[in-house]
Amino acid sequence: MHDITLVQGISLAIMAIIVGIDFWLEGLFIFRPIIVSTLTGLILGDLQTGLIAGALTELAFAGLTPAGGTQPPNPVLAGVMTVVIAYTTGTDAKTAIGLALPFSFLMQYIILFYYSSFSFFMAKADKYAEEADIKSFIRLNILTTSIVAVTYGIVVFLSTYVAQDAMQLLVKSMPAWLTHGFEIAGGILPAVGFGMLLKVMLKGQYVPYLIVGFLVASFIPFSNLLPVAMVGAAFAIYEYFNSKNKAQLVQKVAVEGDDYSEGI
Repeated sequence: MHDITLVQGISLAIMAIIVGIDFWLEGLFIFRPIIVSTLTGLILGDLQTGLIAGALTELAFAGLTPAGGTQPPNPVLAGVMTVVIAYTTGTDAKTAIGLALPFSFLMQYIILFYYSSFSFFMAKADKYAEEADIKSFIRLNILTTSIVAVTYGIVVFLSTYVAQDAMQLLVKSMPAWLTHGFEIAGGILPAVGFGMLLKVMLKGQYVPYLIVGFLVASFIPFSNLLPVAMVGAAFAIYEYFNSKNKAQLVQKVAVEGDDYSEGI
């Protein structure tokens, strides 16, 4: 078990502000758990735990995306707290995922509250748009984004630095069966997240690729996942150029039309 220093707590808060803005704007997608957890591990000086936690948490959240006004559990807090809990309490990443979910739900409800409360700004936004007051319109957007960003920083600082002793005490007081239950749940979540993603994205034409990937990952021994990644990249490149050639052929036929000049 390790303690988080004040400097590390402030660094995590600054990181949370940056990725929180990215989550609000969905600009560079650095708010994904695989990035957030890696950065958290880097700040805490335990990059290996950050990478492992990031990979597991990313799979768990792979199929959870916002749709309209709905908001899934927050991936930023899940990515940060999975690493922090594993780092401060000595638990493995699978157990830490389950323990990090309450923090993810907390930020989810905060974001939902902002979605509702920020509707009061819409009257001013409409007024600024009608008057073509660009500067005021920009200031309004910066204000709302800043509120969200600062909230991320405060929540992460309180959760990581201020509450670390309480988290350690809570984990220590848990019976073995409960800790094991969190470990099992954390191990299942990545499979559930990947299954949700496949339910949305999987098409019949891609099933052969899924089968080949499953066979390569399950029955060929290797020390890391690089071979699977290379096979996936090869399939992606093949599919890209195959689709591109089909699109060019369709466009060519549409422009030139069928040639029946020789009676064929």
